[in-house]
Amino acid sequence: MAKQGDNKGGQAKQAQPAAKKTDKKPKGAAEQAPEPAERGGRPKGGRAQARLREHYQKTVVAALTKEFAYKNPMAVPKINKVSINIGLGEATGNSKLMDGAVNELGAIAGQKPVVTKAKKSIAAFKLREGMSIGCMVTLRGDRMYEFLDRLMNVALPRVRDFRGVSPKSFDGRGNFTLGLKDQLIFPEIDYNKVEKTKGMNISITTTAKTDAEGLALLRHMGMPFRQ
Repeated sequence: MAKQGDNKGGQAKQAQPAAKKTDKKPKGAAEQAPEPAERGGRPKGGRAQARLREHYQKTVVAALTKEFAYKNPMAVPKINKVSINIGLGEATGNSKLMDGAVNELGAIAGQKPVVTKAKKSIAAFKLREGMSIGCMVTLRGDRMYEFLDRLMNVALPRVRDFRGVSPKSFDGRGNFTLGLKDQLIFPEIDYNKVEKTKGMNISITTTAKTDAEGLALLRHMGMPFRQ
């Protein structure tokens, strides 16, 4: 009987290391798994950085620092936001035009627009307070850079007889406003689904203190200014 007990105890002792091997995790397993931000050099979420943002960081900052002799890297101007606005006074008599404008602006900007409403009533224009008269969207971050990339390299060259945008459309503080006559220059718009051409204003807000700095910033970013 004692020998049988010893054999059972020996079997239990032999089973213990096997159990440890199955339950034991290899050391450094969590460390070996790559983080999402490390795969392919992409930020978290697996989304690549906007091409125009990389161009600004690698090329534009150095060019502006050399041109204006900035001593502090934080003094180099940059683009803060881009606002796109469509004014549609005719929508007071036809609400379908507003729906089309919202859908088209959303396709162009990649972000849902906000409907703008009248702040006061004007009897001469048959306008009442609170009526929808346009839509707008404000872009920041990568969406802003991606929109500017498409605007400068795809949309503007499609304008008929395009000779460049006017460099005189600055407001005195380095901010630039561009007016477009129709939305058909953007490839996201299907010509067959457009009921009416709609113009839009694109305002580019920068941290530049002067128009000269703002002009240099946008020129280095790729804005095709008229010579």
